[in-house]
Amino acid sequence: MQEEYMRRAVQLAQKGIGRVNPNPLVGAVVVKEGRIIGEGYHACYGELHAERKAFASLTEDAAGADLYVTLEPCCHYGKQPPCTQAIIQQGIRNVYVGSDDPNPLVAGKGIRQLREAGIHVETQVLKEECDRLNPVFFHYIATGTPYVVMKYAMSLDGKTACETGNSRWVTGEIARNHVQKVRNALTGIMVGVQTVLQDDPRLTCRMEGGRNPVRIVCDSQLRTPLEAQLVQTAKEIPTVIGTTCKDPRRQEEYRKRHVEILVTEPRNGRVDLRQLMKQLGQKKIDGILLEGGGTLNQSALEAGIVQHVMAYIAPKLFGGYGKYSPVTGQGAASPEEGWLCENGKLLQLGRDILLEYDIQNSSQAFGI
Repeated sequence: MQEEYMRRAVQLAQKGIGRVNPNPLVGAVVVKEGRIIGEGYHACYGELHAERKAFASLTEDAAGADLYVTLEPCCHYGKQPPCTQAIIQQGIRNVYVGSDDPNPLVAGKGIRQLREAGIHVETQVLKEECDRLNPVFFHYIATGTPYVVMKYAMSLDGKTACETGNSRWVTGEIARNHVQKVRNALTGIMVGVQTVLQDDPRLTCRMEGGRNPVRIVCDSQLRTPLEAQLVQTAKEIPTVIGTTCKDPRRQEEYRKRHVEILVTEPRNGRVDLRQLMKQLGQKKIDGILLEGGGTLNQSALEAGIVQHVMAYIAPKLFGGYGKYSPVTGQGAASPEEGWLCENGKLLQLGRDILLEYDIQNSSQAFGI
């Protein structure tokens, strides 16, 4: 039954997707004499944590009950008081934990505090399933930089567009709707200036009840048109331009339109993506969906900022000379020098398929 209750806690945790960043997704279930008497999840950043939400829903006294929680309970004061304090006060007898919390403010201290209070604590219950909830949080708390998901759609012969440049639509509606779920789940979305010049996108989340990500443009020379939709809607939806241009007058034109400017030193004549990731991390942007073209994708891979790849593949053959590729640039000199991926999985999305991989030696798998 332990696994059954923890799976319920995982299901609850998933309800917080798109609302809790940069906090982790957490679910909790209170069980007494074989009955669930309370359950909760972290629903929104700054609001009650999962354990306190579960206690708020209790249908009877929790004294002597068991608590199942997907992540080690916090033991420090933040926007909310420590959950360990509430667990002890409620008289919980046993606590079953899924994932360890790598946050230095917790990192085993929560479990130790409960044990010192005489509570039996069992760890690593359905650990893999619980860990899959929070690859973004685990990476962000360890590095201070966003977890980057490189996403693209391509034909069966590896083209992201026809030779004419026409790319609407490579994949079908079901796959495109899935992308909206990913946009909702991650705090930021990033493209290169060339995408802005060619497509003039809005980069919003078009799912019911979804959250718009922070829009980020890599624009070394500040070529983004002031008339672009991203600039025109920056007052309503946070928008950031990463640039190497230090001209205060040019920067001011964007700032007057509510666009935030982040400046990095140039790297090979372009925005230094590692510097940019550090700056974005400081702004609590914990995860980014990279929807750039082949040039930005190549730069991101070379900079070592990509943790996960999502390739939506349509059962179409475009032909042509391969002008539009998911990753361009000079590329690997030999197969052995390519970026090795691991932990692959496949999802059928209507007529299309989604292939997902982690970049080897990166964080855990991301999933929706």
